[in-house]
Amino acid sequence: MKKVLFVGSECYPFVKTGGLGDVMYALPKALLKEGYDVRVIIPNYRCIPWEYRSKMKYITHFYMDLGHDPNHKYVGIMTLELDGVTYYFIDCDDYFGSGNPYEDMSKDIIKYIFFDKAVLSALPVIGFMPDIIHCHDWQAGFVPVFLRTLFYDTPLSHNSKCIMTIHNLKFQGVANIDTVKYITAFPDYVYTEEKIKFGKDVNMLKGGLVFADKITTVSNTYSGEIKSREYGEYLDGVINYHHMKLCGILNGIDYDIYNPNTDTQIYKTYGIKDAIEGKKKNKLEMQKEWGLWQDENKFVIGLVSRLTDQKGLDLVNNIMERLLDNHTEFVLIGTGEGRYENMFRHYEQRHKGQVCSNILYAEDRSHKLFAGADAILVPSRFEPCGLTQMMALRYGAIPIVRATGGLKDTVIPYNEYEESGNGFSFTEYNADILLNVINYAKTIYFTRRDSWNQMIKRAMETDYSWKNSASQYRSLYTSLVGE
Repeated sequence: MKKVLFVGSECYPFVKTGGLGDVMYALPKALLKEGYDVRVIIPNYRCIPWEYRSKMKYITHFYMDLGHDPNHKYVGIMTLELDGVTYYFIDCDDYFGSGNPYEDMSKDIIKYIFFDKAVLSALPVIGFMPDIIHCHDWQAGFVPVFLRTLFYDTPLSHNSKCIMTIHNLKFQGVANIDTVKYITAFPDYVYTEEKIKFGKDVNMLKGGLVFADKITTVSNTYSGEIKSREYGEYLDGVINYHHMKLCGILNGIDYDIYNPNTDTQIYKTYGIKDAIEGKKKNKLEMQKEWGLWQDENKFVIGLVSRLTDQKGLDLVNNIMERLLDNHTEFVLIGTGEGRYENMFRHYEQRHKGQVCSNILYAEDRSHKLFAGADAILVPSRFEPCGLTQMMALRYGAIPIVRATGGLKDTVIPYNEYEESGNGFSFTEYNADILLNVINYAKTIYFTRRDSWNQMIKRAMETDYSWKNSASQYRSLYTSLVGE
């Protein structure tokens, strides 16, 4: 049985700020079914809920040098098992005792460099020698660098292959070169533009890309987009140079968690056969709870998102007054930049009964919205994979998306002549075009309801569970280490 170690900064249900947390939880579960011994290692943050912290078992601790720092650092190792997967937690109050996983970048750089070295140092202690070390995003970017430099002459380096997965190229872990030299003690040869140097600084994600045996992104389209200057975030040259190592494997969603047939967080469960009536009941209850006009015939558009520039919110702002009419309601769930939070608060105040702005993130509310909304809007400037549209499809909420990254790979545009497709999409990043697409979707909803209902059925029949993705990862692992 081949052994795989997942390394990342977050993992549901212990700590989650975005899609990375979902992947770190769901993909190992799916790989277990493919016959792998999969384990996960993350920091032991103080924000991990007590229901899990109380079940952790202490394994051991040791002290580790960190570059040229004369003080050796405490490394504790805790563990627990959940859904058949063994989880390890790197414990050190100096770095993870403040609570939140992410603080300011100067602190984050140091604590994740510590984490990356501690992961490799811990493996011989716990007796786990992985065939594959699967690293996720910049926070794990120095694991391949440590493995191929300071750990070069160890059984771990001789026996383990490294995969680096990019969840979002925009976040790279750029650090001051003197700081990195001090706390890593990497050999001088890594500080070149071909290795980890990034202008006058050092780039942790770049290091992972250069030293990993394989690179993956979270959708096939995004793997092509990041080779371009537009989407490459100044790493397009590196990615093109290492293109033979690169492939795109679409993320999935956990079909046990996101299942309208069994979901206890929605108002009324339903399946494909009774989706139309089920969604009506969920819409009415959602409207009642959230202060919207109660009318099953209103066209309800939902948006579940981090409130950042990436998510196309400037387009939404441009069209909101034209979007809202007596037949349309809009629901937001999300937090982020203050200007966008205030923007949506303003629209709720201005359009009471038509707009509901939930400036928060609550898992149960997002499930209610997927079940009650007619459409879910994802107009992103770029989107490496996107999970929102997959969740929407699962609940029969029709996605309206920009055709970029994983959105393009998962949403098939509606074709009224062939009666095919599971959503609506647009290509050019333009507010008027977005409004035209929304208005087209509303036209189908109000004038061709049978066609809309058939689209709901096709959406719910679409399979974006982890099964297919896990099979592709199995093929990738096999290409590196055999069966």
